[in-house]
Amino acid sequence: MISRAETAADAARSARGTALADLLIDSRKDTLATLGCWQAARPGLQVPQHAELNPPVWELGHIGWFAQRWIGRNPQRALGVAADPQARRTPARPADADDLYDSSHVPHGLRWGLPLPDLDATLAHLQAQLDETLDLLARYSGEDSYFFRLSLLHEDMHHEAALYMAQALGVPVPDARWQPPRLPEPPPPIELPGGAIALGRAPDDRFAFDNEVGRCDLHLHPFQIDAQVLRWAEFLPFVEEGGYSRADCWDAEGLAWRAATRALAPRYLKRESVSEGWQQFRHGAWVPLDVAQPACHLTAHEARAWCRWAGRRLPTEAEWVCAAEAAPNALHWGAVWEWTASPFAPFEGFVAHPYRDYSAPWFDGRPVLKGASFMTQPRMRHKRYRNFFRAERNDIAAGFRTCALQG
Repeated sequence: MISRAETAADAARSARGTALADLLIDSRKDTLATLGCWQAARPGLQVPQHAELNPPVWELGHIGWFAQRWIGRNPQRALGVAADPQARRTPARPADADDLYDSSHVPHGLRWGLPLPDLDATLAHLQAQLDETLDLLARYSGEDSYFFRLSLLHEDMHHEAALYMAQALGVPVPDARWQPPRLPEPPPPIELPGGAIALGRAPDDRFAFDNEVGRCDLHLHPFQIDAQVLRWAEFLPFVEEGGYSRADCWDAEGLAWRAATRALAPRYLKRESVSEGWQQFRHGAWVPLDVAQPACHLTAHEARAWCRWAGRRLPTEAEWVCAAEAAPNALHWGAVWEWTASPFAPFEGFVAHPYRDYSAPWFDGRPVLKGASFMTQPRMRHKRYRNFFRAERNDIAAGFRTCALQG
């Protein structure tokens, strides 16, 4: 069975013409709606300088700059992945946009001190960019839509970033689409026979990120995998039994993270005393925790520690994909991003797409995350999508499911 989210993702990756235009318009509506939440909570849109954050006005300018660079200013946009990223482009608008918004060349720590246009000017540039993009798309006739789809999904990624930045800073985003779901009692685990599996895919006329393309042939042993991700109901006993203080539950990297952060519980959770219930930080306030929600905002270190405590392990990327494809009615995903045991690495035959810095700089051993989260646009929720963050990140809406240890 193909889920509604997968249908939306496949449609977005194949969209052309008016269908693609409608998606671009919808994406921008969500960008601006979430901006409205930020304006209501922080009228000046000021955020502290932090490695997990970006100035919101910079984020907005970057979204418009990215689309303009790869569509409006790109003389080879019709060539898709064959385009030369160094091809001479028309001048940026505003003239200094390349110096302000190019994330490959503007160091993160300097973004707070840049002479950025104010919000009104930034919004005007965004509207002009969208108008230009839609006009160019309307005049396309069977040409490669790769860069239009890339810009769409790029904006969707930044919308998710705006949501997890809002969570970090207590900006309320009441839209029901971006709230954590309640999950049922864990269904029985899924038993799979393993066998041959091929990760990756061959290029075709559908959109794919460069790290999805290529080939990786593997043979899986029989395995058992959870049908859904852990809820707080399953994770919290580890915390309550002192799991954060037990050295035997943590690997060397986890021990270093724990020592550096002095964490005694997951981010955004607290309990005043043993006799009181857990509270969760949501929408800028501490509220009672619903233990039926997925365990979320966890690092890969915490996921691995829970597995050691419970005598389980994280699935590999190949096992996750195998389960999603072999048992689509039984494997429930999309509640949170899911840490895996696999390092983010290229498949055989990998070739970087014109946006050279999307994947290649990050093949550094960080884990692959699979699935999607409640903060993810439905059209981004594709089972072959490969997310990748450093193991210590807990600002993203990430949790995990587990596999039985192999005998």
